[in-house]
Amino acid sequence: MQIQRSVARHVLRGASLALVTTALLYVLAPGSNEDGGATTGQSSSSSITMSDVYKGELTPLQRHAAFFDRDKDGVIYPSETYKGFRAIGCGVALSAASAVFVNAALGPNTKPENEKTPPFKFPIYVKNIHKGKHGSDSGVYDANGSFVSEKFEEIFKKYAHTKPDALTGKELQEMLQANREPKDFKGWLGGFTEWKVLYSLCKDKDGFLHKDTVRAVYDGSLFERLEQERKAKKELRKKK
Repeated sequence: MQIQRSVARHVLRGASLALVTTALLYVLAPGSNEDGGATTGQSSSSSITMSDVYKGELTPLQRHAAFFDRDKDGVIYPSETYKGFRAIGCGVALSAASAVFVNAALGPNTKPENEKTPPFKFPIYVKNIHKGKHGSDSGVYDANGSFVSEKFEEIFKKYAHTKPDALTGKELQEMLQANREPKDFKGWLGGFTEWKVLYSLCKDKDGFLHKDTVRAVYDGSLFERLEQERKAKKELRKKK
């Protein structure tokens, strides 16, 4: 009897793992426009319309998001978010989890009215990224996705106790707790994830997250720099 229960537990665990893996593979598979073109005239037209966002000047929040739009069609699928996180140095598990969480949290809020999307793909539309802004944040982005310099400076005036132009892990945690709005659990998790990933990737050897690094996050230039640094390191390793 005990052996049968043990076998049943193993079978159940295996089935659960297979189910979760299948779901992740589906969600992280390329989107309809990313995998070689749209399948219908309506999808193609929609893709062209969404990519028009890049014809004008982007807001800082749009520039931040645009890094993850790997094919620059104006729509960010989970597979692109995954590739973006991998490009800046995150591991496979963190990148996969982040892709699912970010797209599921932001995608539905950014979807244009009457836009048809593939089921469970949660595409993020760069044009409407300001609509996906979560609560319990620093307020450095305003409601339209513009950069608010006063709010940015306020972060370091309030929480940079050790150095005026850098944050320790403890100071960062203090800021996250101060930003929390009552019962805004999604906002708490969103803020925690964003800042902890940033701190993990960009803190210096003494555990400080510097002001210029944080500033570069808000317009996406940090992501581009991290990706270029990783590419340069790979090329250097190949030469050796």
